Amino acid sequence: MEKSMKKIILLAGPTASGKSSTALDWADKFGGEIVNADSMQVYRELNQLTARPSAVEEGRCPHHLYGTLAGDDPCSAERWRDLALPMIEDIWQRGAVPIVVGGTGLYFKSLTVGLSEVPEIDPAIRQDIRSTVTSETAPEAHQRLQEIDPEMAARLAPGDSQRVSRALEVILSTGKSLKYWQDIPPTGGLYDRDDVEIERNVITRDRVELYARCDLRFRMMIEEGGAIEEVRALLTLNYPSSLPVMKSLGVPQISRHLAGEIDLAETITLSQAATRQFAKRQMTWFRNQCGDWTQIKL
Repeated sequence: MEKSMKKIILLAGPTASGKSSTALDWADKFGGEIVNADSMQVYRELNQLTARPSAVEEGRCPHHLYGTLAGDDPCSAERWRDLALPMIEDIWQRGAVPIVVGGTGLYFKSLTVGLSEVPEIDPAIRQDIRSTVTSETAPEAHQRLQEIDPEMAARLAPGDSQRVSRALEVILSTGKSLKYWQDIPPTGGLYDRDDVEIERNVITRDRVELYARCDLRFRMMIEEGGAIEEVRALLTLNYPSSLPVMKSLGVPQISRHLAGEIDLAETITLSQAATRQFAKRQMTWFRNQCGDWTQIKL
């Protein structure tokens, strides 16, 4: 008897490229449910700044993994995959098509290729590292990493508190460098399964047009979307500045504006520039990593 194939549609692309609207059209067409693969849209505190789907858009079809975690509960690629896979299985069980959409390349890689499994980290070590390593103390933590794992230290920027913390907790908990575990061939990806039909797509746009869309969208977030009040509310939670949610596009710049350091015009200019730089990095990543995916030119 011929095995029934489970279909999944992947839709990647840079910020402001039109992924969400395309995914909604496909959900209508194929009877799909949308699964978020954006590392910032997973946090519940940021709605406007991360351009999460509106209530009207979410009413058109089921949406999953949007605003799921609190900002002080960091989401790694492994954590996202562990959340997404059961969700995808549930969608298949309902006879629907999961449409995974987002701009976080490592999330797509963890889903398709899999991950090199790192043993579970000692909770006490993780808590100690994450409570002491912040953006301000990251250079000192990097020096500590240099002493016990010089190979990983050489690969990480001294100010990258999130990755420095991860490298420290792995070597202190397992006795082996994170590079040792990363060099183990990944497993658990959808590519390993013979019962899944994967449709892979990446949206591309003319760079000048994409940058203009980035600029316009951020200005609208400020002028019409309530982005400033969103950041004001986020700051009342007193999250450490090292958390990913505090580094989301626009958050550092609006935080400086609320502190009286820069005016609104400079806030917009700096945020737009950061968004364009981020989009450029995304385009480079997808070009290098998704060259055999279907290119959708919008």
